[in-house]
Amino acid sequence: MQTAVEAKHHLIVAHEVTNVGSDRAHLVKMAEAAREALGRDDLTAIADRGYYSSEQLKACEDAGIAPVVPKPITSNSAAGGRYEKWDFTYLPKRDAYRCPAGEYAIHRFASEMNGLMIHKYWSSACPRCALRSKCTTSDYRRLTRWEHEAVLERMQARLEHDPTLMTVRRRTVEHPFGTIKAWMGATHFLCRRLPRVSAEMSLHVLAYNLKRVMKIMGTGPLIEALRA
Repeated sequence: MQTAVEAKHHLIVAHEVTNVGSDRAHLVKMAEAAREALGRDDLTAIADRGYYSSEQLKACEDAGIAPVVPKPITSNSAAGGRYEKWDFTYLPKRDAYRCPAGEYAIHRFASEMNGLMIHKYWSSACPRCALRSKCTTSDYRRLTRWEHEAVLERMQARLEHDPTLMTVRRRTVEHPFGTIKAWMGATHFLCRRLPRVSAEMSLHVLAYNLKRVMKIMGTGPLIEALRA
């Protein structure tokens, strides 16, 4: 189940039922549906880690949508007490990374991985570096950089500029989910097969939005607006 919820009034502005187990390929589609429903040219799309996909994030930015999605923690460097990638500073003019020891990991080569062009960096100073044990278990600390990594860096800057954005996401999205789940009870969907489940979910969303609007503006004004 994919939903786009408007932050101010907690109204569901777009939704889709899917039988795909991962959210990674749905960010752009839901963000564009939300923007169309809201009638806005600008939009900030805030999502959880399950939506993190480099290609989807770039597609959002290309479409004029500002994505904010925390990066999943997949590296075990921090758990081992070693430096993470964010401890290295990328220098665009030099096309190199400055490491915590002050050395430079320079560009070595580029190759395609899973359809993405990835650039590789490392420093020749690694084997004799006094900080190597805090950096890597290998002879060299190798860094990778996607050709469009600037998109990810801009997104991370937005998240760091306003750390409350993820709190906004939780209190916005979890409210409708919790409410609808309470209505549905332990049996969840009564229908079977995707088209029927989609129709059932649409009725739940319609009922939820109607109850929210009645709470926000009152039953009388809602009836007047529907009659107009």
